[in-house]
Amino acid sequence: MKKKKKVLALYYTQSGQLKNILDSFTTPLINDSDIELTVAKIEPKKEYPFPWKKFSTFLNIFPECVYNDPPEVALDEKIMEEDYDLIILSYQVWYLSPSLPFCGFLKSRYAKKLLKDKPVITLIGCRNMWLMAQEEVKRLLQENEAKHIDNVVLTDQGNSIENFFTVVRWVIYGRKNKFLFFPPAGVAEEEIKNCSRFGEKLKVALSEDLEKTGEPLLKGMGAVEVNEKLIASEKAGRRNFLIFGKLFRKIGNQDSVFRKNMMYIYMAIFLTLIIAVVPTSILIKTILKPLTKKTIQKQKAYYEKPSGS
Repeated sequence: MKKKKKVLALYYTQSGQLKNILDSFTTPLINDSDIELTVAKIEPKKEYPFPWKKFSTFLNIFPECVYNDPPEVALDEKIMEEDYDLIILSYQVWYLSPSLPFCGFLKSRYAKKLLKDKPVITLIGCRNMWLMAQEEVKRLLQENEAKHIDNVVLTDQGNSIENFFTVVRWVIYGRKNKFLFFPPAGVAEEEIKNCSRFGEKLKVALSEDLEKTGEPLLKGMGAVEVNEKLIASEKAGRRNFLIFGKLFRKIGNQDSVFRKNMMYIYMAIFLTLIIAVVPTSILIKTILKPLTKKTIQKQKAYYEKPSGS
């Protein structure tokens, strides 16, 4: 009798969107009698509200998020008793970094035991700036001796300026609907639905033991599409966050009133820069594209690994 393939899918979500993405992704696996799928939510000991309601609450996690200060998290201990053939990790992006609960998992005893020598697929649902967060995740997966074989990314509707405002409106006030000339917040429902095609390919790959090869299973499916115009902006944003995140951590902890006031000033300046500088930066990059085409394409190919566009 053929042994069932055991797949573990872990996620952390606030709004529930990421769970919908994961459900669509794994539906073909659920319907396969030769696959045993376990889905579990990463539970932070400290709850993070949704919607956040107060911008100050959302802003106050910025320094710890940028420096991956791991909160304590919990998983069902029964999960630790199984030996999985494949692990799917689905996460959000906060401040160009993996969300704090997800980071808490990657730095926990759970990750050390579960991920060692296991093929891992990362599944991201976020706005279109995720490159620096994925670099951090790749580093932490390597520390846990995992085999990162695929990455799938679903991004929010609209361009980078539009979804910056729609995401903030959604996470702070819980309003996801279309307004003025802005599209609805979040990933389009049709794209979430189509995510099941990756599960179909994965189902076939598991039946052929391809997860054991260490090679990408979802190559050539358009799992990742890097917007090369945002590469430099993400790098600059990450450097900025690290500098000021370090400063705010030295100023005080999350209960510090002085730190909160200083962060308001910083964020006001940062938002002004985004509105004024990013469009100009994209325009300059477009003009210089013929001169930098080879370098940009090389960077694009790197960030689209391992699955590719």
